[in-house]
Amino acid sequence: MNKYTGLLSFIFGIILTVFVFLSWRSCNKKDEGALVNQDYYLITNQIQKMNKMVVLEQDFSSFQTHKSSAATVAGFDILPREMVLYTTAKAQVSYDLKRMKIDVDTVSKKVIINELPQPEIKIFPDVKIHFMDDYAVNRFKQSDINSIMESAKKNMAKSVNQESLKQQSKKQLKENLNEIFVLAKALHYSIEDKTNTFPSTEL
Repeated sequence: MNKYTGLLSFIFGIILTVFVFLSWRSCNKKDEGALVNQDYYLITNQIQKMNKMVVLEQDFSSFQTHKSSAATVAGFDILPREMVLYTTAKAQVSYDLKRMKIDVDTVSKKVIINELPQPEIKIFPDVKIHFMDDYAVNRFKQSDINSIMESAKKNMAKSVNQESLKQQSKKQLKENLNEIFVLAKALHYSIEDKTNTFPSTEL
């Protein structure tokens, strides 16, 4: 009887040990799963908060001169008139981060950039009359002034080197992305750029 009681106790002990081990492992898996979900939420939520990012702003200015006359006789201008315009422009480069496509690989602990948005360039020109010289019989009409000022705005916008802006904004975008991914790096995630926009060592 003692023999069977000891055997039953031994078997019961093994069953109890296995049960405790399985229960412990199950709890750990739930905790790990919760942490993984938390990582994913924290990283994606931080990026989603940055809906649109202005990465670069630059100001430009120049003087533009408009000259005309009532007529030209033998190479000489009759009743010449002149207008000097002071033109400015604010150029702004932004990225719509809603268009950035990323994957968060919680197994390999990687943030994978699959697609980056294209830079959006907006130019806001402005113009003021700096100097105007005309004659009583050859005045600038208001319609002439409006047309000249509008043309000056277009010329100013065309003079802005958009390719240079794109290159400069790319550098600033890299710095801003590094700031966004601070949390991911703190959670020991690496950043992989599949668009090949930036070397892996720079993110």
